Amino acid sequence: MLNKLVSDFELLSTGSKKFHLSDAVGKNLVIYFYPKDDTPGCTTEGQHFRDSYNEFVEHNCIVVGVSRDNLKSHEKFKEKMAFPFELLSDVEEIACQLFGVIKMKNMYGKQVRGIERSTFVLDSNGILVREWRGVKVPGHVKEVLDCVKTLNS
Repeated sequence: MLNKLVSDFELLSTGSKKFHLSDAVGKNLVIYFYPKDDTPGCTTEGQHFRDSYNEFVEHNCIVVGVSRDNLKSHEKFKEKMAFPFELLSDVEEIACQLFGVIKMKNMYGKQVRGIERSTFVLDSNGILVREWRGVKVPGHVKEVLDCVKTLNS
């Protein structure tokens, strides 16, 4: 999928909108997938994207977060954390399947299906230029921002 055009998809978004991948053409796009709203790692990751958000915008970049949580959960999480970007609800796993982020994970000794924390950068033509899978939160957003900065140079 790397260096290829990503297929268009539609997901419900916070702010009572629908997100279409095709609407982002003309801007760089960061899509970060996270397991669950309002959990420690996901909160920290979202805060890092929030705190660097203006720098992403300066580099012609949209940021969106995606999880399988419903829209009501996303709205509460976004408001609580004052995220300036939209959260996309993927309860039917449309984008999760497209990007291949659903994995079997161990939780308290049991195997469960869940989202593997992953981030994808698409250039302004909708081409996937970089991906990170199995993301560790510390330092990650800086790495993503450094990648985005190279797209406009």
